[in-house]
Order: sequence, then C-alpha cells, then structure tokens
Amino acid sequence: MSQHNQNPRVAVAGSLNMDLVISMERMPEAGETISGSALHTLPGGKGANQAAGCARMGADTAMIGRVGKDAFGGQLLEQMRRMGVNDAGIGEHRSAPTGIASIYHTKEDNCIVIVAGANGECDADWIESNRAAIEEAQVLLVQLEIPLPAVQRALEIARAAGIVTVLNPAPARELPQELLELADYITPNETEFAALSGVSAETEAELSDAMAAWQAKVGSRVIVTRGSAGSSFLGEDGGLLTASAPKVEVVDTTGAGDTLNAALCVKLGELIQKQQAGGEAGSVGDAELLDALRFAVQAASLAVTRFGAQDGLPSREEVEAALAASAG
Repeated sequence: MSQHNQNPRVAVAGSLNMDLVISMERMPEAGETISGSALHTLPGGKGANQAAGCARMGADTAMIGRVGKDAFGGQLLEQMRRMGVNDAGIGEHRSAPTGIASIYHTKEDNCIVIVAGANGECDADWIESNRAAIEEAQVLLVQLEIPLPAVQRALEIARAAGIVTVLNPAPARELPQELLELADYITPNETEFAALSGVSAETEAELSDAMAAWQAKVGSRVIVTRGSAGSSFLGEDGGLLTASAPKVEVVDTTGAGDTLNAALCVKLGELIQKQQAGGEAGSVGDAELLDALRFAVQAASLAVTRFGAQDGLPSREEVEAALAASAG
C-alpha cells in the first residue's frame, strides 16, 4: 500500500482571498472616522482556509479555484504550497484581480466586505476542467464564495463518481433544491440554517423539529454548528445529538467554521477509507459521526484561540491531545 493511500483524500472547490484585517476597539458608526490599531494581510477565503485545514489535519488535499495574476495571487499560491495543498487546480486569471476580504475586527465581533475578483471566474467550466481532482477524492467540500453553477457542477461530478459531498452553505444565501439534494452533508451555522429552513429555532426542540422537516425535504444530513454550544445533528431515532464545545479564551473567530468543516471532512475521509478497506461502503452511523464531530468541534475551538484563519489552524496531534485531555 503506497503512502499516498494512507491519507484520506479531500478535494475542495472554492474561494481564495487575501484578507485585509483591520483591528480596532469598536465598530465605527455610519459617517464616523475612528483609529484602528493594526492592519494584517492574511491568506483567506473559505475555500483556501478549508483546504489548508484539511492538509494540516492530515488529508491529501487538492484545491480548485482561481486567483489573479497579481501580487496577492502569487502569495496565495505560495501559501497553499506551504500548507501542503496540491495547487494544480488553482488557475491564475489574466484580467480579474485576486479576491479580497476586508475584515473589521474588534474583540467582540467582526464584519466583512468581500470583493470576489477572480473567485467570480471560478465557473462551471473551470470546475469541469479540473474534474479529475474531484473524482480522485473520497470527500468533496464546497462553500458559496464562488458562482453557484460552479458549486453545483462540483457536486454533480462528485455525486456521479460516488464521492461523499459536504456543502458548507456560507455565506448564507438562498439555494436551489437541486443543488441541496446533491449534498450528503450540509453544515450551516444557526444563522445560515434559519435562512435555509425559514425557521428561527429558539429551543433545542424547535431546532430538532426544523432540522427533521428540512432533512426530509432535501434528503441531506444536516449538521448545525452552534458556536460555543458545539455542533448538532439528528440521530437515526430523531433525537438531537450534540458534540459540545470546550470553554476557551477566544482571540479570533475568523475561520472557526472553516476549521470545523475541514476537520469533519478529514474524519469522514478516514471513515470511508476504513469502510473501503473492509470491503463495505455504507453510511456513517450516529456514533461514528458524533466522534468525527467531536474532533471537528475541538479543532475549531483550538483555532479561535489564535489569530488568523490559516496561521491559527491546529495540527492533527494538537486536536487529538486536546481531546484526550478533555476526556481525561
């Protein structure tokens, strides 16, 4: 068995941005000028964050996306290579600039303005030209910072090849039923789930009812990420199963969801590998999914204690050590 086959294989189709992070004491009011304390330029974009997370946690990871032929684009490609991500599927667009996210960051919160740039050129044709990267994976992870037809095409290619699909429906937007139905797992946060399902759940009972109704409609398994409350999904008996989050000192929440999705995909890839090795391909049971989710929640909890979506990514060993410590 070659070394290559020992790591789970994940393909990520999505965005690469340069994050321009401005730190300040509080948000300015409309029309107000205030002083910021620092500006950081950090590699970001949901797709790139997730790909970096998958690679950091031990998956052979291929990224499909686009950057501009400019300084930021070169830096993002270099960063992907440094993180151990296969960048063969990342193209440099001649005219569109590299995407940027302008992030206004206070201790309590952040707000973000995204200029898509070359991410907008990561279209269905670009996905199609890189379909081999998806077909060679065990898990495909997509989000919503590239055009929807591209997301849909990636999911279609994966579904046709029998690859497990994970859709992180962020940033929140309305999604067509046929796209949702192509995802095996959908991982919204509470706000995104409310936008998708049309239900703002106030209690656990309301949340599980809304999840059950929505799952019945789209046929995907929903995993709702709930910040400090951890992450929840519905068990086979219809009860809410939650991987709770450890209490941590939060430094920067940027990229926490991306870390969680990456860790979950690495774990799903390993489960699939185990099934394939045993000659049985099947669905993932409650206990296995809860286990994978505990790992993912722990990874996200470590990520928020550090600054920067990619530089703050924990390693596999760190996540396992923290899990062992909390179990002990």
